[in-house]
Amino acid sequence: MILFFGDPKIQVFAVQCELEPPHSELEKLSWLFSGAPYLGTSSIKGEFYGPRATMVTPWSTNAVEITQNMGIEGIQRIEIYEEKTAVKQADPMLVTLIKELTQHLFEVDLFPEPILDIQDIASYNTQEGLALSEEEVSYLEQLSKSLNRPLTDSEVFGFSQVNSEHCRHKIFNGTFIIDGKEKETSLFKLIKKTSETHYNSIISAYKDNVAFIEGPRIEQFAPKKGDRP
Repeated sequence: MILFFGDPKIQVFAVQCELEPPHSELEKLSWLFSGAPYLGTSSIKGEFYGPRATMVTPWSTNAVEITQNMGIEGIQRIEIYEEKTAVKQADPMLVTLIKELTQHLFEVDLFPEPILDIQDIASYNTQEGLALSEEEVSYLEQLSKSLNRPLTDSEVFGFSQVNSEHCRHKIFNGTFIIDGKEKETSLFKLIKKTSETHYNSIISAYKDNVAFIEGPRIEQFAPKKGDRP
């Protein structure tokens, strides 16, 4: 079930839970939402901007964890919905317009698409923009023959990502040829050479797609042992 807190003319907190909490826990939730009152209704008419049912927000994940630390059991999801006229500019990448807040607010009616057998890998490569080279397409075609079955869309797509420039650095790490002459180093090695020669404050670079630079010393803010909130 979904419980609603707040002011429908401004902002509503939608709380998904297994069972309706006792009055004492409703008061705790109201306190958590800065005093937003429990509305005691199963639906709220009006137009609201809020997250899609398929997208659990990071805010919701944190809010649910807070309720668990407060001793409130059975809370599954919490999201914020703002009344349409109270929103100056809605970001369509983050929120969608919902005509009414109901008990079906978080229901997802999408189902996985059926698996596709790819008969023509070259055409599928062009159609989906997978950027597979002719050699890679030929390799997959030979693999399909050896398996004695067509490859699925997931298999072809997965190969294109795992074997992509981002993962393999095929171009960056490939042989670097200018005016017909092969260079001693690859393009990627030339890029790395910069940090090797002038490392400055770099602690680590080009390892596991992450880099670290030396920062200032700071004092960690943390409760002392034995302190209680």
